[in-house]
Amino acid sequence: MLWGRPEATSIEPIRIAGLHAETSSRQYGRRRDTDRREHSPGGSPMTERSDLFHDFHSIDYPIIDSDGHVQEPPDLWISRAPAKLKDRAPRVQHTEQGDFWQFDEGKPLEPVGLTAASGLSYLDFYPFGRTYEDIRPGCWQPEARLEDLDIDGIYAQVQYPSVTLKGASTYTDDPELQRFCVRAYNEWLSEFCAGSNGRLIPQAIIPTTGLDDAVAELEWAIKNDHRGAVISRFPNGGFDFSNDDDRFYEIASEAKIPLVVHIGSFMRPSLIESRPGSTFTDLAFLGGVGATKAGAHTIPVTTDLLFSGMFDRFPDINLALVESNIGWIPTLLEQTDDMFLRYRFFTNAHETMKGMPSDIFHRHFWAAFMIDTVGIELRHRMNIDHLMWSTDYPHTGSDWPNSRVTIERVFRGVPKTEVKKMLHDNVKNLYRLDSIPDTLPR
Repeated sequence: MLWGRPEATSIEPIRIAGLHAETSSRQYGRRRDTDRREHSPGGSPMTERSDLFHDFHSIDYPIIDSDGHVQEPPDLWISRAPAKLKDRAPRVQHTEQGDFWQFDEGKPLEPVGLTAASGLSYLDFYPFGRTYEDIRPGCWQPEARLEDLDIDGIYAQVQYPSVTLKGASTYTDDPELQRFCVRAYNEWLSEFCAGSNGRLIPQAIIPTTGLDDAVAELEWAIKNDHRGAVISRFPNGGFDFSNDDDRFYEIASEAKIPLVVHIGSFMRPSLIESRPGSTFTDLAFLGGVGATKAGAHTIPVTTDLLFSGMFDRFPDINLALVESNIGWIPTLLEQTDDMFLRYRFFTNAHETMKGMPSDIFHRHFWAAFMIDTVGIELRHRMNIDHLMWSTDYPHTGSDWPNSRVTIERVFRGVPKTEVKKMLHDNVKNLYRLDSIPDTLPR
């Protein structure tokens, strides 16, 4: 196994220009520096060099990736659909431009190559022209996924979808068909993760067809040991918070199952349909992705939840913000606190909220990031016990099989105890992953 101590493999790590200039001569280089003390990123107090992270080889605990993705297999829905829904179930369409996912009601086709990009260099990546025959088997086969995790030095990985990254409404707005698609995916994901000895961690998606359906799927997810519930709209099926959803939140609170907002969630259909970058190859698409990874679409739902009063009513609820990174969080909290102090009286916030927005965020919100050195520098402006590193495998944000290099770059100079929180402790605590050991197997 390669969970923490890299060994030679048949796969040559990709050299990414500018990513690891200091280690270009070998995969894991130590900086030649004789100073015994230095500042860690963010201006933390002086710390003994031996306490600072510089080398992947010093990691003696299992790394848990807080955001991986499955590339749903081509026959997932067709093979499970009842006769009356089979003709409308999501399916792969084979074209001269590669494989595409086709959904109900004439929704736009989505190229498989857009999300199955692991192992490709920046020069080789292109969303079109790829098929299930030429993507890595680890994208959608569990045994191959575990092999890819071993190659990358990752012990365990939390699993999110690819086809429904924007939420369950991607399938269809028809309630019956969407309920089927959601349950079929969640059942398949349970099967995908079942034989991994706890290394593949399932996250259920919640339908957007109304509160009763959301509650039913949440209860199913809890019963079937999914470790989180991904919401792409509020449980009522809309984009506006409602106290009527308390029935859903009460169940989540009692079960201590975290709710998850992944990027792509809570995007109104009008925004998706009007986005000129829908071709996936122009500059508008590039700009939209950059804004999304910097929190642009996550901030509105975050503030809705912060000021909802939900966390006062259900103090055991945790909510994870995934793939939107973390550098934007300190600014948001500073501004929401300032607005709360200025406007709390005429809005009655001083009566409906029991704490400052930043206090609520620090207690109840968790956040996953990939390459976010700004966020790391500002980590002490957040709750460092709630920050989680991720790879995004097999999507384009992943550096597979070079995650070791990325970890060395992102965390260099950070105290080792804090690095361990972000690579292991925090995600383990959030999802209560008791089966994952605290130290690497010998």
